[in-house]
Amino acid sequence: MEHGPSVVSLAIVVLAALLTPILINRLRVSFLPVVVAEIIVGVIIGRSFLDIVDASDPWLNILSTLGFIFLMFLSGLEIDFDAFTQKSSGQKKSKVLKRPLPNTLMLTVGIFLGILALSFLFALMMQSFGVFDDIFLLVIIISTISLGVVVPTLKEANLITTQMGQIILLVAVIADLATMIMLAFYSQLYADSSQPIWLMAILIGFAILFYFLGRVMHQSQLIRQLNNGTMQIGIRGVFALIIMLVALAEGVGAENILGAFIAGCIVSLLKPDQDTVHKLDSFGYGFFIPIFFIMVGVDLDLPSLFSDSRVFILIPVLLAAFLLSKLIPVAILLRYFDVKRVTAAGFLLTSTLSLIIAAAVIAEEIGMITSAESGMFILSAVVACIITPVVFKQLYPKGENEERSINVTIIGNNQLTVPVAHSIAGGLYHVKLVFHKNYTDSREKSTENLSFNEIAEYSEECLDGIDAFDADIVVLGANDSDINWRVAQMAEKHGIERIIYRVDDPAQENAVKERGFELFSTMLSSKTLLRGLIESPNMMQLLSDEETSIYEIQMNNYRYDDMMLRDFPFTGDIIFLRILRGQESLVPHGDTQLFVDDRIFMTGSREYVEELKRELELY
Repeated sequence: MEHGPSVVSLAIVVLAALLTPILINRLRVSFLPVVVAEIIVGVIIGRSFLDIVDASDPWLNILSTLGFIFLMFLSGLEIDFDAFTQKSSGQKKSKVLKRPLPNTLMLTVGIFLGILALSFLFALMMQSFGVFDDIFLLVIIISTISLGVVVPTLKEANLITTQMGQIILLVAVIADLATMIMLAFYSQLYADSSQPIWLMAILIGFAILFYFLGRVMHQSQLIRQLNNGTMQIGIRGVFALIIMLVALAEGVGAENILGAFIAGCIVSLLKPDQDTVHKLDSFGYGFFIPIFFIMVGVDLDLPSLFSDSRVFILIPVLLAAFLLSKLIPVAILLRYFDVKRVTAAGFLLTSTLSLIIAAAVIAEEIGMITSAESGMFILSAVVACIITPVVFKQLYPKGENEERSINVTIIGNNQLTVPVAHSIAGGLYHVKLVFHKNYTDSREKSTENLSFNEIAEYSEECLDGIDAFDADIVVLGANDSDINWRVAQMAEKHGIERIIYRVDDPAQENAVKERGFELFSTMLSSKTLLRGLIESPNMMQLLSDEETSIYEIQMNNYRYDDMMLRDFPFTGDIIFLRILRGQESLVPHGDTQLFVDDRIFMTGSREYVEELKRELELY
């Protein structure tokens, strides 16, 4: 009786994938990215040491290829295309900034172009000294930046929403996108293929078609109904998209990973909900991708690699090129940030892994480099990924977000806005009350947390003169709806995320909602208050009592993402009442997990609530 391929090697690799993160956690080596640890484990069980895994096993080859494809898909999915269209005007003042930042997109594109130019220069130098001859491949390898390392490191340090964090992230996004395109052209240029390069236009054409089909399906009510239970039509659609674009890429003579990367970009542009992204991450990082990284380590033959004397030259030279090609262009940020932050940013941008592995594997497959040279490239990427996040964490100043406050600008001085300004000012909130000098009799003096600002007119020049838009929240509370509308448009232009708009004219309500402003109405509030007093008098007393009121907090701190409430370290005098997650309303229990973007409703003393706001909202 004949037997099929053995699954022993597969069982060993799957067991290694299971135990690796457990060992990292137990040994408290948090500085080591899990994917790097998986490569190291692969080296141990592979041909370099124990040699207990058959690298030619067909099961492992298929699953490793799927892991490679899914890794490139998730790399495309990680790209946030909104970053290219974010407004850079009206940036909030920051204690860490020496001067206002220019257009963020132009700044980060300039930094990447500097990285690209230096990568070309280092590639020429390495060729002239006889270290390595393939300039195009070297430019790709030196200039690439790993989003898979940069994003988790920024999240862990709670810096992803800061100005420096956004700059680092955008440079990494641009580098990831550009170097992937360069790798596709490299493989098409040097691969032994009879397919002309212009056939790649067919792949792009189908990608555009699939994007528009995806938009139609994403908005379909039928698809939403089928996306629950055992059907999971959204996940099925994503896998169908990946396979179709991978097949198309191979059909036009391109690398299959290009199709997977484009599929990830399409899904990112369609803005999937967080639950879908979590499911896709689970498929990838839970099974396929660990097998790929472990097999990368299994295939590394370190004894033969170190028997080649070039390894002692190529790897140090590559590491120096990685670092200098990032540190020098990033030095332009010294005009805006201090030396420690800029140097730390340069080290983090040196992190590179996935695309170097992809480039090394592809170049070896098409015969442009030897297996030893491929191993040298991969080993240099692994070393860079171990060192650079650690150096970043050590260099970047601690406690940047410790003195957090929420800046609120209130437009209008009347019986509604003044009491509200007084009641919230202090502690977490710094309030700026703005009013026209012809319409106030206020004789109140400004304090540390509440300032009264008199202006000649509600023009953008006057409001900029008092830094009215240096705020997290702008409240339009003037009695004149025309003033509110004009200032709201100015606030929107300055990039204010939360604009609270007072509506007294019902005819204006729809226009306000369409612009995405938060709406409040004195008439509606009076009706709600009266009804509440009739139906629930004690509840209304609870809501109006400053010490026992109900508060809402937006969870923005990635440190507590995916953490159970029973493990939540905050010990203040608060009680969690309700968690809103998208359209879902949850009653919190000990095993309820917190996720970024959750809206948490709680009650407790104001002191502790403000402390928790600082910790979770990260203003």
